[in-house]
Amino acid sequence: MTSAQWFLLVGGLLLVMGLTSTILKRSPVTSSIIYLAVGVLVGPTVLNLFHFNPLKESALLEVLTEVVILISLFSAGVKMPAPFSLSRWRTPILLATVSMTITVAMVAAFAYYVLGLSLGAGVLLGAILAPTDPVLATDVQIRHPGDRDHLRFILTCEAGMNDGSAFPFVMLGMGLLGLHELGGSGLSWVLVDVLWATVGGIAIGVAAGVALAHLGWKLHREPYKHDLMDDFLGLGLIGVVYGVTVLVHAWGFLAVFFAAVALRQTELKLTKSAQGTINRRYQEIARADTHVCLEPMVSEGSLIFKEHLERLSEVVMILLIGGTLFLDSWSWKAIGLALFLFVIARPISVFIGLLGTSVTWEKRGMTGWFGVRGIGSLYYLMYAIQRGLPETLALELIQMTLIVVTLSILLHGISVKPLMSYFWRRNKQVKYLG
Repeated sequence: MTSAQWFLLVGGLLLVMGLTSTILKRSPVTSSIIYLAVGVLVGPTVLNLFHFNPLKESALLEVLTEVVILISLFSAGVKMPAPFSLSRWRTPILLATVSMTITVAMVAAFAYYVLGLSLGAGVLLGAILAPTDPVLATDVQIRHPGDRDHLRFILTCEAGMNDGSAFPFVMLGMGLLGLHELGGSGLSWVLVDVLWATVGGIAIGVAAGVALAHLGWKLHREPYKHDLMDDFLGLGLIGVVYGVTVLVHAWGFLAVFFAAVALRQTELKLTKSAQGTINRRYQEIARADTHVCLEPMVSEGSLIFKEHLERLSEVVMILLIGGTLFLDSWSWKAIGLALFLFVIARPISVFIGLLGTSVTWEKRGMTGWFGVRGIGSLYYLMYAIQRGLPETLALELIQMTLIVVTLSILLHGISVKPLMSYFWRRNKQVKYLG
């Protein structure tokens, strides 16, 4: 396709989606399915107007997916409810650590014993497919900073963290394939890739978010009264935090997510501390809805712009996914892997990870099903390819990953609206009867 045809395709699709947004909200499917259908239509499966080759364009795709994930992680972090508490965050932390580890292990075992891959390739495949996606899971995520739905919080917070917590397993798989140094008995992997990279990434993110919140708060108020460009500040925070974290060999995805969380939480604390100087009317507004701010906030000012970027990125990325697929891409190996992940590995890992918690069985079931796979999986795969993954193995993993992501868009996209509606109706009935 020529550049003019691309402009026509993307522009026309955006116009249609914008004009029919009310109809789409009432439809039983998500917008991701529509984007995918258009991509498949113009791609090699049907009209063959264009073909996107992930192997040849792996460097470009790595950068594109990296940027999309960073924007999505920032948006997710800003929408985390306040105040922060370990009791509230315990569930998503368990999902992003214990359940993540179990999923990687189960997928690796399936790849080794059923698909005939090597142990290193199996671990790498497990790490690629284990993290849930903050980009394509918008229908099951927190909608705004004032959203207090517990299920949405669990799924959003898990997706925000496990895009970073999967990285140690990616490095483990690459190390088993001889592409990364693990050290004697894996000591270097444990100390650097697991402990330092995780703790360092979180620490850098929190410190940067807190610092920007205090600086923005000070400049907004007397005697400075500066008008700040919140969009630039949000993008700048993403860039600086990610750049610094990567330079010190820590996990940048974790850093950006926790920078956004720290920015939002700190700004809310500063706002709350200033409520003694305002009149009773504004105090009542603040208590009734904590996302209504008495002072300008960098986090809220930058969120709308980031969400628009996220939506546009979703359109482009899913169109590219549709443009990668051929009819013979649908192998039984890839379909079997996807079904194993969705129906067995994900639910089992969630149930085991949440043992001993107070999460209801109904929420565990919903969480176990809505483990959406997407852009994060593509990024990890491109990351491995760019660092020397053998071409034959790369082609095999590309095919499997694309089919898993495509089936996730279809299966989760078809089921999300009816299942979530049923869940909310049932919860309201239970509260009413109680």
